[in-house]
Amino acid sequence: MTNHKVFKKLAALALDDFRNKPTSLTLGQQEASSILWTSADGHCKIGVWECQPGHFTADRTAAGEYCHIIKGKATVTKVDGDKPREIEAGDLLVLPQGWKGEWIIHEHMRKLFVIDTSPNL
Repeated sequence: MTNHKVFKKLAALALDDFRNKPTSLTLGQQEASSILWTSADGHCKIGVWECQPGHFTADRTAAGEYCHIIKGKATVTKVDGDKPREIEAGDLLVLPQGWKGEWIIHEHMRKLFVIDTSPNL
C-alpha cells in the first residue's frame, strides 16, 4: 500500500540547528534544514532549508533542484555570470541537473526544496 503525507505550516516548521554553510563565500554564514520525505529508491528528497544573508556557491552537477521560496530574497547567477535571476517569496526556482552558480541571499531565506538525483534516461 502506498500512503500519502501532508506537511503543514512550512513557514514555521522547526529545522535542525544552524551550522556554518560549507560553500559560503561570506564568513560566518549559516544554514539549517530538515528532510521531510525521501523516495524509496533514495533519488528524491524533499525538505525545508533556511539560510542567513550572504554569498555562496552551488553545484547541481549530480542532481536537479526545484525550490519554492517561502520567505526572503536572493539573486541566483550561473557560474558564467549569465542571466542573474532575482527570487523572492512565492517564486519557484528550477536548477536543472548540471547547473552551477552562485547565490547571494539579500534577506534571510526559507525554501521548500526537491532534489532529484534520478539518472538521466
